[in-house]
Amino acid sequence: MDEKARLSVSSRLNHRGDRTNQNLYSKDSEEGFSHPGRSSQDYPMKIVWKKGFIRFVLVAGILWMLLILIALSFHVWSCQSSVSFFSGCPIPLSKDPDKIVIPKGRTPDNIVKDLSYVMEDELWNNGSQRSPLFGGHQNWSQREESFKLKSTMKVHCGFIRNSGAEMVPSDIKYVKRCRFVVTSGIFDGYDIPQQPSNISLRSKKLFCFLMVVDEISLTFIMQNVTVKEDGHGGKWVGIWRLVLLKYPPYDEPRRNGKIPKILLHRLFPQAQYSIWIDGKMELIVDPLLILERYLWRAKYTFAIAQHKHHHSIYEEADANKRRKRYARPLIDLHMKIYRYEGMESWKPGGKTISDVPEGAIIIREHTAMSNLFSCLWFNEVDLFTPRDQLSFGYVVFRLGGLFKFYMFPNCEYNSLFVLHPHTREHSSAVEWVKNITELDGKGSRMKESRGGLGLWTPYPGNLGSVVLPSVARKSKAG
Repeated sequence: MDEKARLSVSSRLNHRGDRTNQNLYSKDSEEGFSHPGRSSQDYPMKIVWKKGFIRFVLVAGILWMLLILIALSFHVWSCQSSVSFFSGCPIPLSKDPDKIVIPKGRTPDNIVKDLSYVMEDELWNNGSQRSPLFGGHQNWSQREESFKLKSTMKVHCGFIRNSGAEMVPSDIKYVKRCRFVVTSGIFDGYDIPQQPSNISLRSKKLFCFLMVVDEISLTFIMQNVTVKEDGHGGKWVGIWRLVLLKYPPYDEPRRNGKIPKILLHRLFPQAQYSIWIDGKMELIVDPLLILERYLWRAKYTFAIAQHKHHHSIYEEADANKRRKRYARPLIDLHMKIYRYEGMESWKPGGKTISDVPEGAIIIREHTAMSNLFSCLWFNEVDLFTPRDQLSFGYVVFRLGGLFKFYMFPNCEYNSLFVLHPHTREHSSAVEWVKNITELDGKGSRMKESRGGLGLWTPYPGNLGSVVLPSVARKSKAG
């Protein structure tokens, strides 16, 4: 009897132990402890979850790539259509280059009728200079006189005799045939030629596509893209004829690049119409459509785009200092001279839409007045900083509204080309100078020896009392 009782108690205890173990097993499972039985049940679910996640990532990646392709396709389409959806303003281009009627003759010169150029450097001729300067030695009184418009004028305009920037004979012969030109330039080897697109057969026959390069850039281009040579010594990259400019006259490549950009009428004197585009740009609109839209339709002889962010040269100067485009104290000195000479900060409702252009594209008919403006603009670039956007509005101001030009909306500018990055970013030591004392002593080696000399020539006025206008920064891009 006692033995049966003990067996019964033992049996009940064993059952309780089993239930306790089951409870513990259940509790442990809830708290995250793993057991062999549970792992075998969860394994298929983990595989399904992993496969689902991989599928999700792949589908998301494909959708993202499709979105990018759609956006790029839409952008290309909008650039070539008559309306730019991204920039938000109409691009009223004509539809067919073959139907464009080219004006006969030239636009008459009503103000300046006879324009000639200073060709000799007087200081070099009298032995004061070892070699002539490309821009000559224009003094302050000559500069002042050049802004007074007369029927017959003679001004400094680069290309002083024996000062450099010389073309080879085969190129001189070739460009004599060019009445319509699309021109670009690459200096110091930081771009390669970009082939224009959407060019009609008529424009290919009518226009010369001229890419001006220095010897460093020519070597770089020949090492990186296919250059073909014709039977007359001409070098070609696709549609572009490479035009070598030997003996660059300036220490600073940026300043050398202003020669074909601003003085295109001096470099190619036979050209009647020209379109300049910067070397990193790919033109995507037929050049005949550009001339019709920006010159012939409203009878202009000069067209350039508004700057995207800035209207005042003092805003642009501030951005140049922030982005280290040239020595800060020299930019300030440049602006103080302009302020002393009466250049106000731009205000809405003034005489101009803006005082600051996007200089990457310039459209011109080479009349006497248009050529004079280009000369005066270049003279400012030669005398002061090489930042041509700082000088454009000043020259317009000094001509007192007599120079008529079309400054078109920036959104149209952005639909004329595709912008490509530089192969490398140009930089020179002088661009990092923050204080004028850094240019003393050993720092004097950073000074340009053949350009910007107006910044080191005593100015005939008291600049010490000049206070530059305050600037409200409108964008991070500057």
